[in-house]
Amino acid sequence: MDYKEFMDAVQFWFHAHLTELIVSLCIVLVYFISNKVARRLVRRHGAKNLFDKSRMLYVMKVIGLANLIVFAVLLGFTWGITLSGLSFYFASVFTIVGVALFANWSILSNLTASVILFFFFPYKIGTRIRIQDGDNSVEGLILDITMFYIKIETTEGKVVSYPNNLAIQKPFFY
Repeated sequence: MDYKEFMDAVQFWFHAHLTELIVSLCIVLVYFISNKVARRLVRRHGAKNLFDKSRMLYVMKVIGLANLIVFAVLLGFTWGITLSGLSFYFASVFTIVGVALFANWSILSNLTASVILFFFFPYKIGTRIRIQDGDNSVEGLILDITMFYIKIETTEGKVVSYPNNLAIQKPFFY
């Protein structure tokens, strides 16, 4: 194939896929805009509630990943990628991911709970709280709120790590 044939083939491909290219460009632009808007909303919410910057960074990463997945699926639909051709691939991937998720359910539930706690948790670092959990009740000062747990310093001076997924299930008092 010489240079002229190659350029003709490229030009033909661009003319055949002009609609997909324009829609893809629009999807990519909307992705960057929505990512920027989501980051701005998280920063504004975090600043309004005086949250730690590392906590805001964690939430921005989780929201950014979800945003990326949604827009990657949209790009796939734009270019005609269907599940019928990829069914064997997806069956294998979902089997492996399903086993991994079952083994790591607590990690994922803690990540999800940390996002929920970021937006709806009324307490901040430095707040004295009590988590009512029967024999496992914890009372103390919040030292840090991470993606997986809340660090609480008890009245005896011990530091306790309380999982986020349990924190959203139990009543809090302050």
